[in-house]
Amino acid sequence: MSIQPNLHPDGICDGGDLDCGSGLLLIIREAMQPLPPGGILEIRSREISVKEDLPAWCRLVGHRLRAIEPGESGSTSYFVQKQKNDEALLTDLEKAKAFTWSVRVRWTSGMQAKALVRNHSFLVGQPASFDTSDAAPNALEYVLSALGGCLAVGLQWRASRRGIEIRNLELVLKARPENILVFLGLEDEGNPGLATIEGTLYIDAEVDDGVIEELWQETLARSPLTQTLTRPARVQVEIKRT
Repeated sequence: MSIQPNLHPDGICDGGDLDCGSGLLLIIREAMQPLPPGGILEIRSREISVKEDLPAWCRLVGHRLRAIEPGESGSTSYFVQKQKNDEALLTDLEKAKAFTWSVRVRWTSGMQAKALVRNHSFLVGQPASFDTSDAAPNALEYVLSALGGCLAVGLQWRASRRGIEIRNLELVLKARPENILVFLGLEDEGNPGLATIEGTLYIDAEVDDGVIEELWQETLARSPLTQTLTRPARVQVEIKRT
């Protein structure tokens, strides 16, 4: 499928590396909302699965995929013609805001538990460990890993939406609890939670430091994990006997 003569987009939406199942469709629908019926939205994407998923979505909702063209920096441009207004968008946006993630964690033996998450499972060691090696990462290490993963992937995605290629990205995080002796029952004063998280971001990209800093600050501000740690969530667990 190639671009047709005189086919000019009325709007542009850059999804970067995001796939259709991870929120891209909501971004596309939001970008298409102000366009009149018949208007054309150019959707730029670097995610290979979009080539199959986006045409299927267009057929499902009734929009017309007019053209597919190779873009810059490994991206592909999809030209979608709006056929009708999206009456369900506001409802679906509210559903996304109210979405609930869940995990099931089973104690297995000793100081170890198994977490079950969708189609994944992994072992979680004790809450905090001072050993150099264990059968599984401890709980605090999972917190740091989740934070690092959230920031690394978030930064890469925001860069991809601007057409910025990141050749290498690594994040090293270190954390210190306020008083881990409280967890061990050796002291009662203080808090066993993390007091500080510090780190270093190693990145290789052909943009100046100002652009990287801007992307990084936006990543921090929009990171679910960063905002959870800096604005703690209320923890409420109901106890039921088995």
